[in-house]
Amino acid sequence: MTLPDPPLLLITDRTQAQKPLADVVTAALAAGCRWVSVREKDLPAADQIALAQQLSPIVRQFGACLALHGDCNIARVCGLDGVHLPANADAARARADMGVRKLVGSSIHTLNEAQALDPSVVDYAIAGPAYASASKPGYGPALGGTGLRALATAASVPVIAVGGIEPRLVADVIASGAAGIAVMGGVMRARDPRVQVAALLRALADAKI
Repeated sequence: MTLPDPPLLLITDRTQAQKPLADVVTAALAAGCRWVSVREKDLPAADQIALAQQLSPIVRQFGACLALHGDCNIARVCGLDGVHLPANADAARARADMGVRKLVGSSIHTLNEAQALDPSVVDYAIAGPAYASASKPGYGPALGGTGLRALATAASVPVIAVGGIEPRLVADVIASGAAGIAVMGGVMRARDPRVQVAALLRALADAKI
């Protein structure tokens, strides 16, 4: 599967959002984001489904991709475009459940996890934290450019960097071998998510020239 273009993934977190989540997602899409993933794992399955169903028509209006961080059963029930799995999850089963036309991604934090990725099953990996992140302070030390490059080199699929990514850091992320970026708290907490996403997309476009 081809990754959404531009390769900027917005991951939701309603607990950090300064506005209703639907408003944050709408603003990001209006700025040019075309890839959103619902990550609200603390919610019961029924509430995750309701949230995905609320966001789905908004995302479809912009011709964007809507995925889910978590259970592929929820993603399938909602008719979403993909699922993102935690490290060491059963990606083969998720692929079988989702089918070949959907995105399947996996989180990675170590070289072993990067090397274990099967490109016939997984479309991309998310590596992080790239930099110190207020959203995920307990996920280990920041990878930095050296760590990102090592994971991107070891992985047989495109690697998306996540964690503490600001516009000023995007060029370094791409130079380290990442195929794109994922953002959460920086956009969720932004006073104007549209402005923040637009700045990230400009930096991403400049980095890929």
